[in-house]
Amino acid sequence: MTESGIAQNLKDIRAKIETAAKAHDREARTVNLVAVSKKQPQDKIQAALDAGQRVFGENRVQEAYDHWAEIKRSNRYPDLRLHLIGPLQTNKVSEAVSLFDCIETLDRDKLARKLSAEMEKQGKTLPCFIQVNTGEEEQKSGVLPAQLDEFYNFCTKDCGLNVTGLMCIPPFNDPPAVHFAFLHKLARRYHLPDLSMGMSADYEKAIPLGATYVRVGTGIFGERREG
Repeated sequence: MTESGIAQNLKDIRAKIETAAKAHDREARTVNLVAVSKKQPQDKIQAALDAGQRVFGENRVQEAYDHWAEIKRSNRYPDLRLHLIGPLQTNKVSEAVSLFDCIETLDRDKLARKLSAEMEKQGKTLPCFIQVNTGEEEQKSGVLPAQLDEFYNFCTKDCGLNVTGLMCIPPFNDPPAVHFAFLHKLARRYHLPDLSMGMSADYEKAIPLGATYVRVGTGIFGERREG
């Protein structure tokens, strides 16, 4: 994928976001495009930055440091925002709080406690999304819907975390809109403003159902490198 190809992909995706938003009486600016840069080489990431993209998602803390630590230190892009969209191990919490601007994968009590303590230590209040396992898949991270009330209260009241939204990854073989609608309903229960849902194959289906963040990787950068 060339630099011009990435720029064109971003332009096309933004146009599709605008079309989907307008069709459902939403303003396109309420839908944030998260460019998923995991396993992408630095030249492709730079091409996206050059094309004006400023919100990026990473799955792993160490890889995110490799991609972004120097760029963030340079402050060349003061409006750059990094979202952690992959599972967070508790032994990586310090690094995650230092580097990221939003944690999208809050999913268990131990992690909530660690994040709370580390944010207090670093003097930060990062927005967090609770990841909900809407398909109740055993192999997938996320809080089960039946446990969401208890976990939300624990995060916000006991840990004092700034929970601003919910996130989900629908089961591969299920119609994604069913899960997007369910997540939207859950978010309304807690008056949460943000919903992170929809990826390269289905983000246009997530927008009518309230997505405020859509996570697109291959649609921007092409296929990921192996390893």
